[in-house]
Amino acid sequence: MTNQDWQTQARELLSHAIQAPSSHNTQPWLFRISAGAIDLFADRTRALPVNDPEDRELTISCGCALMNLRVAAAAEGLASLVRLEPDPDEPDLLASIRFSPMADASLDEAALAPAIGQRRTYRKRFAEQGVDQAIQERLVEAAQREGVQLKTIASDHDKRHLAKLVANGDAMQWADASWRRELAAWMHPRRKGDGLSLPALTVPVAQLVVRSFDMGDGVGARDEQLADNSPLLGVICTPRDNPHDWLQAGQALQRVLLTGCGLGLQASYLNQPVQTESLRVKLHDLLGSGFPQVLIRLGYPEQTIPPSPRRPLDDVLVQG
Repeated sequence: MTNQDWQTQARELLSHAIQAPSSHNTQPWLFRISAGAIDLFADRTRALPVNDPEDRELTISCGCALMNLRVAAAAEGLASLVRLEPDPDEPDLLASIRFSPMADASLDEAALAPAIGQRRTYRKRFAEQGVDQAIQERLVEAAQREGVQLKTIASDHDKRHLAKLVANGDAMQWADASWRRELAAWMHPRRKGDGLSLPALTVPVAQLVVRSFDMGDGVGARDEQLADNSPLLGVICTPRDNPHDWLQAGQALQRVLLTGCGLGLQASYLNQPVQTESLRVKLHDLLGSGFPQVLIRLGYPEQTIPPSPRRPLDDVLVQG
């Protein structure tokens, strides 16, 4: 394969990688294409210092993009050899991925490729249909493939407890004026290609309202109801709580999301109890073990929604 052919193929792979989810749709990743390889960097200019002061969710988001890249490569008959955090002197370099022909490519990962473009962050109410136990087991196994646990919340009692934590998290975050300002700053018109997409004419008003008013009670009540009525709640948990584990959590999360999407499910996030340290301790106590990283709600969508906007690929490429 010539260098030009590889550049073309690498860009095609990355067009799938950048469809990964991210907090506030910040898309905090950069990529560098080299001979037979792609490097993944954290773009810390797109960090959320109030919502995510340690860049934990930023790193998880980059792990999701890495999983998409692996899946897209497998669909092209390429195996991915991934080195996480390959250079201690370059902390923004999160992973280096080399590619080889089909021999070691994962057919399981290749089968997930169609779901990359079908996955949505579905913030609406789900259909009342429950999630079959066999499907839950498929999702749990998907996370385990990445060395991470997906703990499903089964009992009504635990779901109500978790829903209360979500509402408490909303109240604590919305009471923080700095958090509201950061949220408002990421409310963008769709044409910008990132952020929380709103109709262009409504953006200034929405930003003013969010910056000015503590709406924690109303948002908390809505999110509590969403959590309590969700067919399935799950928490991605890692054995430790460091950047390496966060990258693993992101890859596991995306494998779960793609697996679920292939089975007709969509998901969204209720991460307030993970983002608020005092509530994260309570969530850990509820789960019994592991470090909670992501709280997701899953179910069957009642509507088809458009994908979140994405920045042009050239905006996330850096030169070697």
